[in-house]
Amino acid sequence: MSTLQLTLVILGVVIILAVVAYNQWYSLRHAPRKPRKEPVDASAAAPLERREPDLGDVQAASWAHDNPEPPLESPPAAAAAPASGLFGQGKSDSVAAAAASEDPAHATASAPYGAGQPFDSLVFSIVPLALDKPVSGDAALAALPPTRRIGKKQFLIHGLNVHTRSWEPPRAGARYSAFEAAIQLANRQGALNEIEFSEFVLKTQAFADEIGAAPDFPDMLHEVARGREVDAFAAQNDAVLNLMLSARRATWSPGYIRQCAARYGFKPSVTPGRLTLAAANPIAPPVLTLNYDPQAAMADDLDHAPIHEILFTLDVPNVDRAESAFPRLRQILEELAETMEGTITDPEGRKLPAMAMDSIAADVERLYDALEARGFPAGSPAALKLFS
Repeated sequence: MSTLQLTLVILGVVIILAVVAYNQWYSLRHAPRKPRKEPVDASAAAPLERREPDLGDVQAASWAHDNPEPPLESPPAAAAAPASGLFGQGKSDSVAAAAASEDPAHATASAPYGAGQPFDSLVFSIVPLALDKPVSGDAALAALPPTRRIGKKQFLIHGLNVHTRSWEPPRAGARYSAFEAAIQLANRQGALNEIEFSEFVLKTQAFADEIGAAPDFPDMLHEVARGREVDAFAAQNDAVLNLMLSARRATWSPGYIRQCAARYGFKPSVTPGRLTLAAANPIAPPVLTLNYDPQAAMADDLDHAPIHEILFTLDVPNVDRAESAFPRLRQILEELAETMEGTITDPEGRKLPAMAMDSIAADVERLYDALEARGFPAGSPAALKLFS
């Protein structure tokens, strides 16, 4: 073999080795980031002490069984599909229409509306049901309509408990001196219409006939007009804020995202690719939701399922102002952008500088002010119904 041939062979081997080394380096550099192993907390690993249910647990379980409420349909974030703008309108955002009822962690947000108080006339069209004598909860339960919905509106009946003097959904063993029937004036699916109100009257009258009550129905046209007026206000003051964190270089694995988000209190939900940050009030909807590709979340090899972007969503009218949701979201995004080497953008991929974030913060505060001025403070029972 000549010197030239030997040189070419050596040069070829060097080139092949260089290509192999480059491919390995590139794969390592751009492979999805994996979660770091963290020390196990011995106290966290300790088995939980078993506790036998006491009388209070049994009574609470019985009450929950007797008084199921349909879950609030507060919109979480888009999961795999792109969000429809920085401030997605909850009313028109089809992706956001997926109900929070998919997440049992926040199913308790559907606790009986206004328990202890009459229905709020800002949110409901109300029919008082007068009684000549008290009616048992068993009789009221037997007379209740089989559905809690009329069209796309929630239909509720509460009774005034003779002993506690508080309003509540009918329950076995109690006695009631009066009842109220109510239907939502508006929600994110639109305003109360004539057909829905007519069905409301029929169902309420049937219930009243069964228990011997005298209903006092309001004028239909007046209530429908109120519904349209409330709906118009809600349409102008509804906002579901969507912000993205996009990977600059290396993608992220599902485990890496969960590990980073867990440091801020995010917990997995039953929906693949969705994490939630719980509110201080345990029965309130989540303060923030984090979503990434659900297909990656269900992949066989979670360490090698690449994720390029994650979506953070703040449903402004459904989160109490005291939670400081947007300042917390901004801080989380800025810190994660540095930790995860990501870029903060809107859902269309446009980078958001500090000036843009300041403008969003001002818009959120103006929205809070408008809701409070109209009697629908963000996160209140009234707001949760109107923006459901």
